Amino acid sequence: MENKIKWGILSTGHISKKFADALAILPDAELVAVASRDITTARNFAEKYNAPKAYGTYEELADDPDIDVIYIGTPHTFHLENSVMCMRKGKAVLCEKAFTINAAEAREMVRVAREENVFLMEAMITRHVPLINKVLTWIKDGRIGEVRIVRASRCARGIFPPGARQMNPELGGGSLLDVGVYVISFASMIFQKTPVETTGVGHIGDWGSDDQGIAILKYDNGAMADLSFALNTAAVNEAYIFGTEGYIKIEDVFAVPTRASLVINKAEADVLSEPIIGNALNYEAEEVMRCIKAGLKESPLMPLDESIQIMEIMDNIRKPWGLVYSNDKRE
Repeated sequence: MENKIKWGILSTGHISKKFADALAILPDAELVAVASRDITTARNFAEKYNAPKAYGTYEELADDPDIDVIYIGTPHTFHLENSVMCMRKGKAVLCEKAFTINAAEAREMVRVAREENVFLMEAMITRHVPLINKVLTWIKDGRIGEVRIVRASRCARGIFPPGARQMNPELGGGSLLDVGVYVISFASMIFQKTPVETTGVGHIGDWGSDDQGIAILKYDNGAMADLSFALNTAAVNEAYIFGTEGYIKIEDVFAVPTRASLVINKAEADVLSEPIIGNALNYEAEEVMRCIKAGLKESPLMPLDESIQIMEIMDNIRKPWGLVYSNDKRE
């Protein structure tokens, strides 16, 4: 296919491997190069995923004139630094969630994107899967009346070795930024407004990071969100959207959501079943490429100001916990 969008991948961790798999099934995407801080690692990754170029520094990737857009899969603490470097070189950027460490970094990242007039998007997979688009249509059409409560859970039972990124506070580890961002972003997507009250409780574990928490968001019309997240707790990862006339249940919403049911008067009134193609990261990539081809600098499905707002909510939630990340000290 002519006019392919040419991708670079910055970092070679687990999520970057999944993203490379996602690009491989898209006919208008071409993986051109990958970068790691270790050239051997980069070469092994490039060979496995058929990328013609491998770099031993991130700067070389950003300087490559053949690349249109760079996917950033580094730990949260490096998102601002890596994204700004790429955008200063004129590259579009898809940056993994959580967007940054804090709202100040998010505002700076967005400022640079607008200054450089380049595309930027937070990689929030939930926004792009086909099932969610149909659920949003149910809500827009008034199938459950006015939305009053959103309840969502994103919990996992992980076993992490010493120093693992997922729980390392020096790398932004912990449940809030790793999995809490999913449920907070989900509530933001449903309500499409800023909460007027934000509260939550969290537990700081032996690692010095939060291993689980609960957030409560209240909106100006009295609507609320009840959100739970954890990295050491087995739970049912479902979402409920309760309205004045009925409710919607989405099964396994933060993994691979393929089924949603509409309940009215305690009876199932409608069901959505939408299979996933690929590993679902391909939907994020498709949205990026759609926007780039249309000349857009941000996605209407994951607006930049909303990514900032989500970081502000998470800052407010963790402040009473005394949870401080290394990047906070740079402000």
